[in-house]
Amino acid sequence: MSTQNLILNTDSYKLSHYLQYPPGTEFVSSYIESRGGEFEDVLFFGLQAFLKAYLSRPLTSADVDEAEAVAQAHVGLFNRAGWDRLLQKHGGRLPLEIEAVAEGTVLGTHIPLLQLRNTDAEFFWLPSYLETALLRAVWYPTTVASLSFACKRILRAYLEETADDPDAVLPFQLHDFGARGASTEEAAGLGGAAHLLNFLGTDTMSALRVARRYYGEAMAGFSIPASEHSTMTAWGRAGETDAYRNVIQRFAGPGKIVAFVVDSYDLWNAVDNIVGAELQPLIAHSGGRIVIRPDSGDPVQVLPELIERLMAHFGFHTNAKGYRVLPDFLRVIQGDGVHLGSLPGILAALKARGLSTENSAFGMGGGLLQRVNRDTMRWAMKASEAVINGRPREIYKDPVTDPGKRSKSGRWAVVAGADGCEAVRVEALAGRANLLRPVFRDGELLVDDRFADIRARAAEGLAASLAHRRPSTA
Repeated sequence: MSTQNLILNTDSYKLSHYLQYPPGTEFVSSYIESRGGEFEDVLFFGLQAFLKAYLSRPLTSADVDEAEAVAQAHVGLFNRAGWDRLLQKHGGRLPLEIEAVAEGTVLGTHIPLLQLRNTDAEFFWLPSYLETALLRAVWYPTTVASLSFACKRILRAYLEETADDPDAVLPFQLHDFGARGASTEEAAGLGGAAHLLNFLGTDTMSALRVARRYYGEAMAGFSIPASEHSTMTAWGRAGETDAYRNVIQRFAGPGKIVAFVVDSYDLWNAVDNIVGAELQPLIAHSGGRIVIRPDSGDPVQVLPELIERLMAHFGFHTNAKGYRVLPDFLRVIQGDGVHLGSLPGILAALKARGLSTENSAFGMGGGLLQRVNRDTMRWAMKASEAVINGRPREIYKDPVTDPGKRSKSGRWAVVAGADGCEAVRVEALAGRANLLRPVFRDGELLVDDRFADIRARAAEGLAASLAHRRPSTA
């Protein structure tokens, strides 16, 4: 039995839908979009991984047999003739065309990211059958990418106000700590890779595999040697100084960066009496950079106090923008209590005390990879056109009880406008380039994008986003 079976990668009610379309139905066209939600910017990512991992694999008779056994026992119904015909006529390859904007594109909500329809009239039921798998493949990595993008806009805005060289700091200022909080290894990989469109720091190694396997990136992200509480507390409370010294002696050095956690017992004792006193010469002359990590308490209170105490022991300089900065050999990473909602408050607290936000990097765990769901950006895949007996019919939903769920009708295109991407009807293209480009047809991948190119598009999108909607840090 295969670990993947696309026929069963659906919702139960889809098993009966092939019998519910009007007689004479030949083609069905559907699209996926964000209908709004928490973010203004949508950073598209993840479709290519799904196409390579799932849709490019031909179905087999074993898949059909397994699906039939499950479906008949589950709901008493299965489209055996349809799936057998797909095997016979197309060798198990899906007779579909999928158009999509280029991954890494930043666009607004209510704009189709992709559009699909069947290429063979016998399989009119196939596009909507794939809704469950395809929508899930798009909404999760795109939502994480968009969340990470929103964090990047906030971090950059504060760096521009408080740091001399934002571009030198920003790529590593938000680090992915989310692997253990993700629901599955696949989710960690996809979400982690989505984050790496915006930043270079990660501890989610599954993300590196996704970027390598599906996007041709040899190394998408980087990390450093760092401690955890078990490696610190194993020395015992009396050995706390030795624990820190061991990390510094084993991993620090010219051009190297190492981090260790300092709140296993008494954070302020560790900062004032161990880091700032007993180990002060070792840290100041390591030749590289030591990163101190608090891991408890309210970061709005703890982080500024920690940085100021470190400055009392190690000194600081005032940059050209008038904000205090720790010596280059010393930084802080805040990895607890960081999420999109808390980040502005933490940054504002640093700024209010005259501290450059370049003093600290941030680690985000569950708030990055797991504190999202389909409703975060109100994702939907909806059918918008059917061809019945050779005649196109626009189809849509328009519930009187929720106008926000009104769907689009007809076939759609995406074009570049003065303020970014715009959705237009296909018949209204008027010679403009359609950014919905074919990426998959009849089982074949038509576009194989590199991670570096997707990253570059995301960076262009950030520049455009900042130009149009610069956030206030007041």
